[in-house]
Amino acid sequence: MTARLRDWWNRPAGGREVLRVALPMVVSMLATSVMYFTDRIFLNWDSQESVAAALPAGMVFWNVISLPLGICGYASTFVAQYYGAGRMERIGPAIWQGVWVALAATPLVLLTVPLAPWIFGVAAHAPDVQRLEVEYYQICCYGAGFMLVAEALQSLYTGRGATTTVMLVNTVAAGINSVFDYAWILGNWGFPAMGIAGAAWSTNLGMAIKAAIYLVLVLRRHVRREFATDSGCRWDGTLLRRLLRFGGPSGLQMACEILGFTVFMLFLGRLGGMELAATNLAFNVSAFAFMPVFGLGIACSTLVGQHLGENRDDLAARATWTSCQMAVGYMVVISIFYLVTPQVLLALYFYGANDPRAAEVRGTIVVLLRYVAAYNLFDALGIVFVSAIKGAGDTRFVMGVTLIMAALLIVASWLAVGPLQAGLHTCWWLVVAWVWIVGAIYFVRFRQGQWRQMRVIEPAVEAV
Repeated sequence: MTARLRDWWNRPAGGREVLRVALPMVVSMLATSVMYFTDRIFLNWDSQESVAAALPAGMVFWNVISLPLGICGYASTFVAQYYGAGRMERIGPAIWQGVWVALAATPLVLLTVPLAPWIFGVAAHAPDVQRLEVEYYQICCYGAGFMLVAEALQSLYTGRGATTTVMLVNTVAAGINSVFDYAWILGNWGFPAMGIAGAAWSTNLGMAIKAAIYLVLVLRRHVRREFATDSGCRWDGTLLRRLLRFGGPSGLQMACEILGFTVFMLFLGRLGGMELAATNLAFNVSAFAFMPVFGLGIACSTLVGQHLGENRDDLAARATWTSCQMAVGYMVVISIFYLVTPQVLLALYFYGANDPRAAEVRGTIVVLLRYVAAYNLFDALGIVFVSAIKGAGDTRFVMGVTLIMAALLIVASWLAVGPLQAGLHTCWWLVVAWVWIVGAIYFVRFRQGQWRQMRVIEPAVEAV
């Protein structure tokens, strides 16, 4: 190992520190990717209509839940900055404000259940696909509360960089989901064959177990004593307002970004069931590129928050550049894999598929993965740099960018599928261009440096 490489690895906010936080999150995200991967495999074995319905319905669900989910998850930034500042007694109250948001948002999500037939009716997909979309969405809504509570409680560990715990819990939940996917989707081991409904119930079960595990961990005696996770469970109006002030734009950013892709998928579904199924599976395969880099982004956000809590913006910047180098290196490798050997992953998808249309879908996915390879590097830049500035508290800028870019994607998708009557490849070029622009914007914002002076936590003198 050269002296320069040793310095990069051993210095503060260098490779060793970033990888210590990031590697468990990368494994955790890979476990989640495998969960969705197996989910789509079993749905594809069930029917093309099932796999075509799963992504649009799932994206609508994520769009509904993303605002409260973003707020609950943003508690991790508060934890990171409190942890970096050495103010451990404020960590428990921070995560519990996220839990209160989760509990308040759950009935609002359930209110959308009766609206599902109208929502998917607007998309004008094939009747069989619409029926499955409604079924999948409604069942997912019943598990929303577990997902939100788990996200808030998980902040205790992500914010402190204790990501090995996150990895273990999320892997257990993903494993349970995958096992019951096999049982409930296809009707194995004496379980009824429930198709797409089985996929949704498996996800709910995994989320319920995940929330229960985190609750047990958060209420352990030494955790209660060190981070005030028992006395801090009360409603704290001042802290809650700060969480909503910074986490609200973060949640809206998630909501708008997912809305843009949801509308894109709904419009694209009008091209036909084959196009929708191929796009669904191509995005699912691309999760192997996206999810690990998202794990790096979480680690980057955590380290930025911790170092800013220490008032070391130089180390926060270094952690970001280190994360970026790792993310770009990974994306280069995975993009080559998509271009050279895409059939390796697709073989698993189509191994048990009996649908005579499978060959056409498979050939189309091979082509679509080239578009994924075309935007992967800019996707890595966007994920890392937006994570860094959100870890500082620059969430209003992120929200503004996302509002504009989501609107552009929606309008462009409508024009392509509607008045211009463009095909599948035009729609995918829109996605490539969109990712390139977003990645460039967040890179420039990070370089401008306004984030260096930002903090989400109150000054220490106000907490006395």
